[in-house]
Amino acid sequence: MWCEPWKTGCAVTVKVTPRASKNAILGAEADWLRVALTAPPVDGKANEAARRFLAEALDLPRTSVTLLSGQTARLKRFAIAGLTPEALRSKLGL
Repeated sequence: MWCEPWKTGCAVTVKVTPRASKNAILGAEADWLRVALTAPPVDGKANEAARRFLAEALDLPRTSVTLLSGQTARLKRFAIAGLTPEALRSKLGL
């Protein structure tokens, strides 16, 4: 499951496709949420871009989105504070 309850909200597993033509949520699969980002996978730029993009897509402050794991991998896990898994899916229309 790509979205699970977490301490202060939910945890989301994201598969990032860097260097895309535009930032977009491409949909959810069984194990991850697929996200395309324009940022390159260099020096943590894609990590920060993913954090900012998720916060913007969910209409949350950037401080509500924290990278838990996957700093150097395409598969990343983020903590989203203040949203239940159901509320997150609803905001993303999934």
